[in-house]
Formats: sequence, structure tokens, C-alpha cells
Amino acid sequence: MKNIQVFDPALCCSTGVCGVDVDQQLVDFSADVDWAKQNGAQIERFNLAQQPMAFAENATAKAFLERSGAEALPLILVNGEVALAGRYPNRSELARWAGIVQAEAKPQSSCCSGSKCC
Repeated sequence: MKNIQVFDPALCCSTGVCGVDVDQQLVDFSADVDWAKQNGAQIERFNLAQQPMAFAENATAKAFLERSGAEALPLILVNGEVALAGRYPNRSELARWAGIVQAEAKPQSSCCSGSKCC
């Protein structure tokens, strides 16, 4: 199983989904992380404001911060290697990195239901 580490910028709480002005991107990402974990993914999140030592102790995250600065976060590592930076991954990316097989969406039929076709 691949290990996914998310190095978040300084957030008000561990998920960033708090306060009165909630960022929808963080809401979606938190839901995707929960989904991935329920499907067996190993995901750890580190908040720069609450867990600065996690950044200092990880050579890749530390070098990234020194080179690019906190404004370039989030940083996503998969098995210790940079997979993405500057934005949060979507569910498909998390699934691919974690090896989760997603159900294929069924294609829309070109005919209408019932006895009449379009």
C-alpha cells in the first residue's frame, strides 16, 4: 500500500474546514480523503500551523518550503516523492496513487427509456 502525505499550509484546524468562511476546495478534499481512507488508503495530513516539526523532520517537505515557501503549499508526497504541489488532488488522483479501483461510470444511453427513442 502506498503512503500518501499531505503537507497543508497553515490552517485554522487540522482539516481546514472550520470558521465562517469555509473554502469549498478544502471541504471537497476532506471528503475525498475520508472516502480514500474508507477504501484502504493510508493518508496522513500535516498542518504547518499545528505540526511544524513534521515539515522540519521531512527532508522533502523542508527542502520544498525552503525553495518555494509556504505559499506554494499544499505539497503531496506519495511514498516520499513529490506527486503534486500548489493544489489539492481530486478523488481520481487519490484513488490512482492509493491503488483504489473506482467503479466506471455507466455511459448514458442514446435512447430514451420506454417505447420512444430520442
